[in-house]
Amino acid sequence: MPDTTGQTGRLEPITDANWDEFRRSPAAVLVLGQRACGHCTAWTAELTEFLEGDREWTHVRFGKLLLDGPDVGGFIRENEDWLRQIPGIPFNALYRDGQPVTTLPGGGIPRLISRLQARMADR
Repeated sequence: MPDTTGQTGRLEPITDANWDEFRRSPAAVLVLGQRACGHCTAWTAELTEFLEGDREWTHVRFGKLLLDGPDVGGFIRENEDWLRQIPGIPFNALYRDGQPVTTLPGGGIPRLISRLQARMADR
């Protein structure tokens, strides 16, 4: 069953109401998806399982924004040009102090950890 809320433990649901505060965190990973996307649901499950046992990346916030969810119109308008360029969903963006530092299409914990080690390890 597709995740319709984005709420799964450490994976916070992101909407217009909390987007700006989320991205301005010292370290954050934003997952973009859609409710009826099978790959997005699978990535959410994989990431949620990883986060449940993770002790290394507790200083990093993880959030999921559903592009077809409620209350995300401001995010979409603000990031319209950038969103047109992503190759597909799920799609991940890593932020440090409000600035995007790298992106990662698709899922995969080993790939995500590699990006976290390269961009977030000193936080």
